[in-house]
Amino acid sequence: MDECCPKFDPAPWDGTVLEWNGKLFLKDGVFCLFYMPINFGGVISRLLEKTKEANAKMEYGPCLSDHTSMFNMDIYVPSDKEVPGVKSARMSGRFLSKAYEGDFKETGKWCKEFAGYAKGKGMEIGKLYMWYTTCPKCAKKWGKNYVVILGEVKK
Repeated sequence: MDECCPKFDPAPWDGTVLEWNGKLFLKDGVFCLFYMPINFGGVISRLLEKTKEANAKMEYGPCLSDHTSMFNMDIYVPSDKEVPGVKSARMSGRFLSKAYEGDFKETGKWCKEFAGYAKGKGMEIGKLYMWYTTCPKCAKKWGKNYVVILGEVKK
């Protein structure tokens, strides 16, 4: 089986606070059907092609997902520079991250646990993002399916 996603090490992302000051992300939308992404791979392939054309590089790191509705998910892919024809977003602030392992259907449980975890650290969390660290094929290959929740720290 080919490897398209590197083996993920959750340790650096488990309980870490990230500080970003204008971190650049390429932004695109993914069609979902009741929260299940339908064209995620196609969107990533399109972004890869456009970054190659612009001599840019999609950086390894948190590819953030934001489910804006049952039918849409915005994704934010870290990049080394802006790419013509692709929306971009810059994020600043502190973000608490926590790694989870298991089936995606556990996401609701993880979000509740994450809220308690943040509160226990004295942090109030705003926006939540998910980082699905590997594709389903590579999760099967590696034998682990890690998801990292990143929460914007309000205080």
